[in-house]
Amino acid sequence: MTSAPPTEARCTDDPACPAEQPAGLAGPGSAWSGLRALAGHLRPQRGRMLAGVALGLLGSVLGLAQPLAAKHVMDIIGHGQPTTGPVVLLSTLVVAGGLLAGLGHYVLDRSAESVVCTVRRRLTHLLPRLRVPVIEHTEPGDLIARVTSDTVLLRRTAPQAVSAAVTGTLITVATVVMMGLLDVVLLGVTLTVIAFVGCVVIVVTPHIGRATRHTQEAVGRMGAGLERTLGALRTVKAAGAEQGETAALHRAAEHARRTGVRAAAWEAVSATLSAVVLQVCFLVVLGVGGARVTSGSIGVSTLVAFLLYLFALTPRIGQLVEGVGQLQIGAAAAVRIREAETLEVEEAGIGGAEGWEAGIGGAEGVQGRGDEAAAAPERPPGSHERHRHRHRDRDRRPATVTFQQVHFTYRPGLPAVHRHVSFAVPAGGVTAIVGPSGAGKTTVFALIERFYEPDAGRVLLDGRDIRRWPLAELRAAIGYVEQDPTVLAGTLRDNLTLGAAEATDEQIAHVLRLARLDTVTDRLPRGLDTQVGHRGSRLSGGERQRVAIARALLRRPRLLLLDEATSQLDAANEAALRETVTDTARRTTVLVVAHRLSTVTTADRILVMEAGRVRARGTHAELMAHDSLYAEWASTQLIAFRRRHNPSAAVPEC
Repeated sequence: MTSAPPTEARCTDDPACPAEQPAGLAGPGSAWSGLRALAGHLRPQRGRMLAGVALGLLGSVLGLAQPLAAKHVMDIIGHGQPTTGPVVLLSTLVVAGGLLAGLGHYVLDRSAESVVCTVRRRLTHLLPRLRVPVIEHTEPGDLIARVTSDTVLLRRTAPQAVSAAVTGTLITVATVVMMGLLDVVLLGVTLTVIAFVGCVVIVVTPHIGRATRHTQEAVGRMGAGLERTLGALRTVKAAGAEQGETAALHRAAEHARRTGVRAAAWEAVSATLSAVVLQVCFLVVLGVGGARVTSGSIGVSTLVAFLLYLFALTPRIGQLVEGVGQLQIGAAAAVRIREAETLEVEEAGIGGAEGWEAGIGGAEGVQGRGDEAAAAPERPPGSHERHRHRHRDRDRRPATVTFQQVHFTYRPGLPAVHRHVSFAVPAGGVTAIVGPSGAGKTTVFALIERFYEPDAGRVLLDGRDIRRWPLAELRAAIGYVEQDPTVLAGTLRDNLTLGAAEATDEQIAHVLRLARLDTVTDRLPRGLDTQVGHRGSRLSGGERQRVAIARALLRRPRLLLLDEATSQLDAANEAALRETVTDTARRTTVLVVAHRLSTVTTADRILVMEAGRVRARGTHAELMAHDSLYAEWASTQLIAFRRRHNPSAAVPEC
């Protein structure tokens, strides 16, 4: 077991825990902050959205003319004149208004899909480029929820809410003006009701926004809990912990339900009060209008036209109230998306990816700390990959590695993992790193890969501080096999060519033989195109290790990092792979974190680490003679080896 970043005491074992905010993610911002974030997401589609709003507004204007046309028809009927022309006009207004409103709705929906696509591309561009400490301190399930459910909220609410706010406001004002032209007294009654509805909106909508944010946070925690369970499903099953994990997920679902019900309740309060008040308004206007018709102050056609306007105004006010509430929901989603966008990312150009904005017209740069990535000069697709491999082919020399007084702590307040570590690894050959658990062996590899930055001191590759290397170039020179190798869902070929898409079939076949995987692929039903399952579940532990080794060798690295890379292999495969590593070391510098004596004795040089320091270095024979910790470790390894292979043999004294 080697050093890994410690974790703080958190309630992540209970996905329903409402108090915990993922590290690096801010809490909910103000309403204005949310609206600004929402406006930023909608801005690239403002032209299309304005077109949709304009079409909807034109349809509504034609709807405003319909009561006047109906009044005209009634007046003509009262005078006994032909009604064909006015009826045709009224029918035309109805059909044209409906068509324009429908077209405006379609245009807004298209803009909504573009907004969501842009946001999702931006987030999926940034998330793989997050710095390793950020990922380790943030719940992946919550980040997934921000890409999925939060963007769905943005899709569902934002454009229609903007349309409702703009169209609803303008048409409401126009309707009120038309009603005033018909009768000022009835207008006064109506305005009183509108003022009351406005007070309801002002009071209720902040509650809707807060409740929605809490709901989305609860959904994110539920996603984090589900990802946690599915990511370790075998462990959960082996421990018989299905019931406990299910109970935690149920608590998370119940918490999400409660927060969702709270949001729905506030929306229902807003809608119900608005509906009741508007119904009361209709009854009052009908009573007052009837009295005015009886007194001769207005005619029946005027009352009918006014009521038609009131019928048109009622859904507009409801639309306006709903639009304000939807804006709050969209703003809450936009705030959560913005928080994810401001997480700290690595430098631009990692992994040969072209900019996320490629192919999205008018898309703007990433906000916050992602600006550097979005502002990077765009290259044609695949140009980073070609540049990386041209550079790698140009310089095939084995790399040198030097640590100079490196001091490193995973987080402030925790014990140091490295305490002024210094050593030099020459080009070529095998260098083994040994030591007790927690000595900082794996952290050496993490610092070389720049997953973390040292607090003090320098790490040099070829005599050059790795912080001055472009990350893509640095990692292109390194092959890394982790202690617990990761195999991604997909085919075996996909996993082998990860980061080496240009590899030929001959090169793939060569590394398969080197990693002793050719016999495995021969028996697979579809060879290299066989699906390996989630996290390589259809492969054994040893096969996953060999896939990781083959993947690293296919990159033709100048520096190969092996973190106990043969721990799950049988003796025959381990011996074969040791020969492969020895042969590779003639062309590549190999650094090995080793727990097995068989790996160490063949190394060209050995570093012994203890408590974050290098306490000794030398060959196996030199360390056996001069370092007590190494001699004790080697003797223990030898005893364990003899017991495994000959249990009845006497145990030699050390």
